[in-house]
Amino acid sequence: MSPSLRLRDFLSVDADSLAPRVTVGLTIAVALLSIVTGVANISAQSVVGPLAEFIPVGVQRTAGFTGVLTGFLMLASALGLRRGLRVAWFSTIALLPLTAVQGLLQSSPLSVPLVVLSVLALPGVVYNRSRFTRSLSLSTSQLAALFAIVGVQVYGTVGTYALREEFASVETLVDAFYYTLVTASTVGYGDATPLTQVARLFGMSVVVFGTASFALALGTLLGPLLEARFARALGRMTDRNYDLLEDHVLILGWGELTEAIFEEIEPGESYVLVTDETDRVARLADRDIEVLAGNPSDEAPLRSAGIEHARTVLVATNDDGDDALAVLTARELNPDVRIVAAATNRENVPKLRRAGADSVISPIALGARMLVDASFGERAE
Repeated sequence: MSPSLRLRDFLSVDADSLAPRVTVGLTIAVALLSIVTGVANISAQSVVGPLAEFIPVGVQRTAGFTGVLTGFLMLASALGLRRGLRVAWFSTIALLPLTAVQGLLQSSPLSVPLVVLSVLALPGVVYNRSRFTRSLSLSTSQLAALFAIVGVQVYGTVGTYALREEFASVETLVDAFYYTLVTASTVGYGDATPLTQVARLFGMSVVVFGTASFALALGTLLGPLLEARFARALGRMTDRNYDLLEDHVLILGWGELTEAIFEEIEPGESYVLVTDETDRVARLADRDIEVLAGNPSDEAPLRSAGIEHARTVLVATNDDGDDALAVLTARELNPDVRIVAAATNRENVPKLRRAGADSVISPIALGARMLVDASFGERAE
């Protein structure tokens, strides 16, 4: 392959893989701008922007406060986009116009970049819709934790509002929700308090149910994330997010040729190694090699490593039988991907081709040919 052709291919691949990353980057930028602009405008004493005469100060401050909340929601959406989640794409589409409107309502020089960036980011998010197709999968315990939190807030809000005459400073649904939130979280500012025995008993139930639901949520929602972080830090687990990989090279298994493959991979080339040798996984992760722990012939790790979007699959272990199984699995998951395999024994070359490999190389036969070429020159032709 000529250097110019290789460079052109690399640039086209890089452009394709860059699109979702730019989308995520713009979303993060909008989120940070929304937070910073909102905080700066909450304490503003006057509206100084081009729409100042049309926007009351109270509306501007409210837009600043809600802008901070929207910014944090946008950050959560950006994290979801990094994982390729479809629900994150929908939330980003809904939040970007909201950040632009909030920027206009805040009507200050600080909000101009927020409005401009929100408008610029929206077409990119829409255009890259096909890159974010992963569904959000929650376990039964995680769903139960979410329903518990929501249920407690609904229970407390409705109950407090129904008993509002027995509470001090509770007149509206917002007051009832405020009381439930500060009580369930055990903050308890003391401005909204029960006045009767029935109200006190109800408040105690909100405390018990609220703390229990928060504890359940922390254990089921954050526990797996923390466990994965600690496991990775200790070198026992290296599963990472490869959902946004596009046109990358997928290397299945570890063999004598794998180290040499890493040396030949050009800088900037996207690749993922899948191997079940757990002792080697930790060492490779320390060398910043993109490695995913798993059996190369199993479907789950190959899907996690983005087999559907891979450009090439390399299979080069020291066991032709394992290679054949890996080739079969890769071909089943992505019928269009190019698969290149290395045969340890020359007699297994046709078997690997029948398994689904597009190209099979025998290092022994190749090495012998090179030795003959070096020894006899033209007579080897």
